[in-house]
Amino acid sequence: MVNQFGVNVGFYMVVPFLATYLVDDLGYATAVVGAVLGVRVLAQQGLFLVGGSAADRLGHRPVIILGCGLRVVAFGLFAVVTSPAGIVAAAVLTGVAGALFNPAVRAYLSREAPSDLAGAFAVFNVAAHAGALVGPLLGAALLGVDFRLVAAVACATFLLLTVAQVLVLPGRAVDAHPDGVLGSWLGVARNRRFLAFTVCGSAYFALYNQLYLVLPLEAQRVSGTPAAVGAVFVVSTLVGIALQVRITAWCARRFAPGTSVAAGLALMGAGFAPLAVAAPLLSTAEQLRPLAALPALAGTVVFTVGMAMANPFVMQLLAVLGGARLAGTYYGFFYLVSAIVAAGVSALAGALVGADGPLPGAAAPACLLAVGLAGAAGTAMMQRRGLLSTRPAAAAPRPEESERT
Repeated sequence: MVNQFGVNVGFYMVVPFLATYLVDDLGYATAVVGAVLGVRVLAQQGLFLVGGSAADRLGHRPVIILGCGLRVVAFGLFAVVTSPAGIVAAAVLTGVAGALFNPAVRAYLSREAPSDLAGAFAVFNVAAHAGALVGPLLGAALLGVDFRLVAAVACATFLLLTVAQVLVLPGRAVDAHPDGVLGSWLGVARNRRFLAFTVCGSAYFALYNQLYLVLPLEAQRVSGTPAAVGAVFVVSTLVGIALQVRITAWCARRFAPGTSVAAGLALMGAGFAPLAVAAPLLSTAEQLRPLAALPALAGTVVFTVGMAMANPFVMQLLAVLGGARLAGTYYGFFYLVSAIVAAGVSALAGALVGADGPLPGAAAPACLLAVGLAGAAGTAMMQRRGLLSTRPAAAAPRPEESERT
């Protein structure tokens, strides 16, 4: 939990301000900046499966440490280099680091808390939300001095995390994998229940990405003020921090995990319904400008509640359907497929934002509502057919000796 809080503090301290720094301070063309940011995303999402497989074979602890160590180097480079080659290297290392520790952290958590995975991931999400709130605030404060100071403080944050993990994070014995990496990947590809749930669950990340695309774009478009964008992120973060654990506990008492995922995906899609309804009206009613951001903010609340319902149980079901022995590989595969789906949905939604038609501004939200309902319907069907077993896979033995010995 401390790791996730610190990782998000360090990451969000830098990345939201990186594009402005590259354009305004270093004078890079926006096309170059877009390429740099795209390389970072590609390096991370394209290597999720590799990172997950590394965690299964090398152990979760060393891969987490390696990922944080690479972030030390990456943000250190942002603090000292200004050349295109140096900036690209820093961006690539940032992405590779995320590809290593993201699956490893989740696989580690699934092994350490097998009896209450959803509850553990709920607390994990609260730590992530808190870090995502503190990071930009700290970065904005330091940005008044210099961006390189922001990057240096982020570098120091990851250095402290790395040292803490070396000293404190318990190690576990690595399970034997006689089938090799390719054999493990083929085993994942033959797990039909997992593949079906991955397709349905990928709707979560396809919609989650719209927190950074459609919701803020529409909030600013209809309100005419950048302040509405900040309000979207603040509302989402505060709702996540305040309600995540309560919502997860409430769902766990009443619903099967698959039902919670289906309901969460439906709510995430429904979060775009206020935009779909209000956008055509607001585009022609200038007198409503002062209240124009309210549908986006109301939708953000519904969207975030849906996220809180779906995410912990998505993580739980991945461990159930995949099993403990290859948890990292299964998480990595899920994230890789989700990244591909999210890229396609984001491209479509981006093309539809502001598209002309009989209902201006409604096309993109309506499309995203359909994505949420489709993922919810698929998950609900799997739950009804008994394909989402709630019996956790047996945890691997935990010898007293750690990997360090």
